[in-house]
Amino acid sequence: MKKRILSAIVMLIIVVPIVWYGHDLFKIGVGVVSLLALKEILDLPKSHHEYPTFIKLISMICLLLLVLPDYDDSYSIMFGITYRGVALTLLSLLGLSLFYKNDEYKITDAIFLIGAILLLGTSFNTMIFVRMFEATGTHTGLYMFIFLILIFILTDTFAYFGGRLFGKHKLIPHVSPNKTIEGSVIGSLVATIGASIFYHYLINPLTYKVVLGIISLSIIGQIGDLIFSKIKRENDLKDFSNLIPGHGGILDRLDSTIAIMLGYLVIYSIF
Repeated sequence: MKKRILSAIVMLIIVVPIVWYGHDLFKIGVGVVSLLALKEILDLPKSHHEYPTFIKLISMICLLLLVLPDYDDSYSIMFGITYRGVALTLLSLLGLSLFYKNDEYKITDAIFLIGAILLLGTSFNTMIFVRMFEATGTHTGLYMFIFLILIFILTDTFAYFGGRLFGKHKLIPHVSPNKTIEGSVIGSLVATIGASIFYHYLINPLTYKVVLGIISLSIIGQIGDLIFSKIKRENDLKDFSNLIPGHGGILDRLDSTIAIMLGYLVIYSIF
């Protein structure tokens, strides 16, 4: 427990100033975190054999092409993600498979990597977009980023305590045996109330559409948690890595956040 608390304090000391300052420092921070997340996926024991070093390098470059936004690019799809970045990812990772033997790097390996890069690239790019969007003279981007993270924190925290106190019915036991329906409902309820108050007083007047959006994002965040739990279960892992003592890896901490960012892409217009 001491190790977990100490790690949390260290993370806050590092992360809070970067998030607060924003600008290029935040972009660099998100880029580094996205690369660490990709490494955890590359290291999954049952997903593949060891990837060639050159393929790992190309994968990292492709990921950064998606994560780091270029809002002035005429080929932009959304939030700075470009057709050019997606095309280079597809062509390079698929094409390079022709130069390796099947036991080194196969088409199925390429498809796995493309999926991982699109997942991480889209979600981490959205983090940058949300934080960097600042109306003149306000902290809209900062507050919106905190708002989305708050949904995750409140949902996760109160789903845990709600499940411990009132949980009787398992949510999806074959994926995460400790999660309960009662905990899930309590987590979403508290997150909706807390995030609604934050949104109303620090971002914009609250509307029923925003409330529905918060509920949706809370549920999506829990789905993300379960998806990454299933990945760990399929690979016989307790944690994705030991990068953060007492907490696991990047994907252990950001599983719900990744899903919430993807959900925000779908429903962002309501905010």
